[in-house]
Amino acid sequence: MFEKLKDKLSGLKQSSKKKIKKSPEEAFVDGWGSKIKESKVEDILWELKVSLLEADVALPVAEEIQDKVKQYILGKKISRKYDLEEVVEASLKKAVRYALKTDKIDFDKREEKAEKPFSIMFVGVNGTGKTTTIAKIAKRLKDQEYSCVLAASDTFRAGALEQIQKHGNNLGLKVIKHSKGSDPAAVAYDALEHAEARGKDVVLIDTAGRMQTNKNLMNEMEKIKRVAEPDMIIFVGDALAGNDAVEQAKEFEKSVGIDGVILTKIDADAKGGAALSIGHAVGKPMLFVGTGEDYKDLVEFDATWMTKRLFGG
Repeated sequence: MFEKLKDKLSGLKQSSKKKIKKSPEEAFVDGWGSKIKESKVEDILWELKVSLLEADVALPVAEEIQDKVKQYILGKKISRKYDLEEVVEASLKKAVRYALKTDKIDFDKREEKAEKPFSIMFVGVNGTGKTTTIAKIAKRLKDQEYSCVLAASDTFRAGALEQIQKHGNNLGLKVIKHSKGSDPAAVAYDALEHAEARGKDVVLIDTAGRMQTNKNLMNEMEKIKRVAEPDMIIFVGDALAGNDAVEQAKEFEKSVGIDGVILTKIDADAKGGAALSIGHAVGKPMLFVGTGEDYKDLVEFDATWMTKRLFGG
């Protein structure tokens, strides 16, 4: 992601010195040392911003990261043990971790104080892997010995009912569905009634995913929310969509409100900008990232892990 920036940084390296292990602060000193001036790193800060934008990071987030790096380094004195390259790179990583962090939700303990069944509504546009993500969450819950019901409230997309039924069959879970084209809110309602009557723990509600600018879709989402009153709404975004995924998240947040984000196809995303931008844009935590097609390919999001991935180590 930051190849050009790394080339710029290498120009700041004077010799092979001590590596910064944790944060840039360990390189700063109060007494003697070389003070970092903006003129010395001006080109680096510009290249940083360009690199972030090229990686599909939203402009406000790119500017915030750039400002954070400035805040960390400008006017500080560096110990002779460290190169300026090391300090700037460590500051950048710290700024990225900061941008990735939001108020965290412990998903695995989300329903402990809630009345059962605990319901989760999944929203997002077509093609993000939403239904497969629901199946991954169902597998995670099943492994934790929670009983689940799947609600097939995407009643319009061709093949949607068959897809979620296949996942239900694979996982041994009940799928509540109506005929194609029926009322999605009624499906969600029936799934909740079924779960309550049989003492099930969790209901996972699939929804349609036409473009977020479609007013009919958003009205449909609002109706499902009104009828089902979900305990949690999760936006499922595609890491490959870049800034489009950010705009999608904003629209769903505006329409129905979202409580958390799951980012799919992170294994195929060479840029990483969506991960940096979505949670920040809507102010909601990134819960999981999808790392493949198997049910096990769902990783709890960690800002440090993502930072290492973006910087290649």
